[in-house]
Amino acid sequence: MELGISMFADLPVDKATGKHKSAQERIQELIEEIKLADEVGLDVFGIGEHHREDYAVSSPEIILATAATVTKHIKLASAVTVLSSSDPVKVYQNFATIDLISNGRAELMVGRGSFIESFPLFGYDLKDYNKLFAEKLDLLLQINKNETVNWKGTVRAPLQNQKVLPRAVNDHLNIWIAAGGTPESVYRAAKLGLPLMIAIIGGYPMQFTPLFNLYKKEYEAHGHDMAKYQIGTHSHALIGENSQEIADLYYPYYAAQMDRVGKDRGWQPYTRAQFDMGRDREGALFVGEPAEVVDKILYQKEMFGLTRFVAHMDVGGAPHDVIMKSIELFGTKVAPEVRKSN
Repeated sequence: MELGISMFADLPVDKATGKHKSAQERIQELIEEIKLADEVGLDVFGIGEHHREDYAVSSPEIILATAATVTKHIKLASAVTVLSSSDPVKVYQNFATIDLISNGRAELMVGRGSFIESFPLFGYDLKDYNKLFAEKLDLLLQINKNETVNWKGTVRAPLQNQKVLPRAVNDHLNIWIAAGGTPESVYRAAKLGLPLMIAIIGGYPMQFTPLFNLYKKEYEAHGHDMAKYQIGTHSHALIGENSQEIADLYYPYYAAQMDRVGKDRGWQPYTRAQFDMGRDREGALFVGEPAEVVDKILYQKEMFGLTRFVAHMDVGGAPHDVIMKSIELFGTKVAPEVRKSN
């Protein structure tokens, strides 16, 4: 089972000034965090794409290329690339370049995007939300298989005998589908034989069991090699030496970010009761001391047959030293115990 970390480079708001943390400062911290994740032996680090004032990273590719020069072993992934509002040719070229810089450690995780800011920013119509993703995924997969591409669709100009260069190491990128809980996305990944990452960031994970069952059933039904079967979860997490202390420290940052996002979506204010419920063994929040996190990861591994678990560690932008300690504990205390079960 692979263990990893993902981040969006959240920019907390200073209560005194009302201003977000500097993107420059957060990006410098982020590179240090990726470097540490590599040093403590974690398997993968993912960076999200956003186009909002509360996140520092709009181009994961640039961060990952930088990280490739200061790491040695860890896989470097987007988490996610909003493929619907991107050009698949350029996406492939960017990640193939990261793959070459990192000696084959690049991964691409694509999704339709839970945030929609990129659509008007790059001139796309939200009414084409599903069509954009389906067609662009088809093109990206063709590019991943063939250096010379012939493709025709409705969302961009066709390609006729066009070479897409440079090519990734071994002429192949590992491409994952990211899903937030829609059966359509799960079925698409299974039909195509692509690895699937399901985000579980609220409620009770066991409620997602039908999606995992659907994926495995359809993956097998479409004749894909079960030796290549990869399924993962992504959940919010922060680890400290003392469970209550890390929870008390993290809650204000976490709640503030949930409320910022929720304001645009009509959510009710986030409460401490919700936070504490999520920290229960059956909940979706991996906030606590190492033994608790180990127990919850193994619980999900048994429940879903996971091959990868990704801890998303910077919701709300907790202090850099707290995140660094969380990464250290994940690599030195949590990972060894989880790997004993492999």
